[in-house]
Amino acid sequence: MKQHIAVIGGGVIGLSTAYALIRAGHRVTLIEQNADVGLGASYANGGQLSYRYVTPLADAGIPRQALRWMLKSGSPVSLRLRADPKQWRWMLSFLSACTRTTNRRNAKVLLQLGLEGQAEMEIWREEGLKGFLWRQPGKLVLYRNEAVFRKAVSGIQNTTLERALSPAECAEIEPAFAHLTPNLAGGIFSPEDEVADSHLFCKALKAALLDAPGFQYLQEKATLAPDTNNTCMLIVGGRHLEADQIVLAAGLNSRKLAAPLGIHLPLYGLKGYSLTLRPLPETLPSVSVTDYDNRVVYARLGDALRVAAMVDIGAEDTSLNPKRLASLRALVRQTLPQASTDHSPDSPWAGLRPATPTGVPIIGRSKCDNLLLNVGHGALGFTLAAGSAVRIAQLVAAVHTDGV
Repeated sequence: MKQHIAVIGGGVIGLSTAYALIRAGHRVTLIEQNADVGLGASYANGGQLSYRYVTPLADAGIPRQALRWMLKSGSPVSLRLRADPKQWRWMLSFLSACTRTTNRRNAKVLLQLGLEGQAEMEIWREEGLKGFLWRQPGKLVLYRNEAVFRKAVSGIQNTTLERALSPAECAEIEPAFAHLTPNLAGGIFSPEDEVADSHLFCKALKAALLDAPGFQYLQEKATLAPDTNNTCMLIVGGRHLEADQIVLAAGLNSRKLAAPLGIHLPLYGLKGYSLTLRPLPETLPSVSVTDYDNRVVYARLGDALRVAAMVDIGAEDTSLNPKRLASLRALVRQTLPQASTDHSPDSPWAGLRPATPTGVPIIGRSKCDNLLLNVGHGALGFTLAAGSAVRIAQLVAAVHTDGV
């Protein structure tokens, strides 16, 4: 039996969820409070679909490394401590997850979810979803530190899907970074990883959904309130919206929306930055590249280059920090001088990634029988979106089968 499902959130997670549910034959209402879809954390992220490179930030040695970073100007991670219980709870949970065993367990969960998403995205593209600059150039992760590189190589499980490379081999894979060869310990290349524009993907999903029977799009503010029989009520634009089930997929805002229900989501906004450059076409790298030690990603999207980096813990808004942007521009000049911002203008952006302490998103039922959660994807939202959407569609079917 098909149902009416309300999805809260018009970012890459909410739209993918709505699309998967429509494909399953359900009637779907998508609610987004912003002027259009994909304007939050989905807008100008790194553009990498890193299905095989999904290691959580929480890992053994990260706290010590982060302390060194925070004492260094222009570091990949910054921390601003606040008198905020949510921040302290999140950080304590994060620290408890910083073990090798926990990291490997969570990495396996994310890898499976990512691979499920890659398979689903292929189906969606074959069915005609397009217009978001998708390519499959592979991903090259560059390592400057020998010990870190050896540790990464030891984690390779499939040498066909992930190959360890010498510095010279890295230069052959992506000549645009060849000048870094003397400073590299090596690299790992994943030939099946992809790139695409997340914001254009959101717009493509919206267009496809608007053409689908049984879909409704509401640009309104949504709230949730307790209802009878262990359920919750969805209020949209001040009116009660009837739905068989509700999916909460509103990014960081999900924390506020769930609170009146007594659901305290362990989400925290990790602020990240990006630059979108349009250098000369011949200077653009083809392969998707991650500079691991500086935590900077480079992805060619059509005639543009997306450069994304940095984690600001404790930032409360998406304002553009001039010092952080200056640091990112300096890294581009050093790492890819032919495409640096000195030679072409750039479009800066900052967004709050809704992260759980472990890096594993929350996908499942809530304490309210009619509410499902699809939140907490952090910096991997685009990569995990399709896989998460399929799992929600499976849960919707299971909820009906169980008679809940």
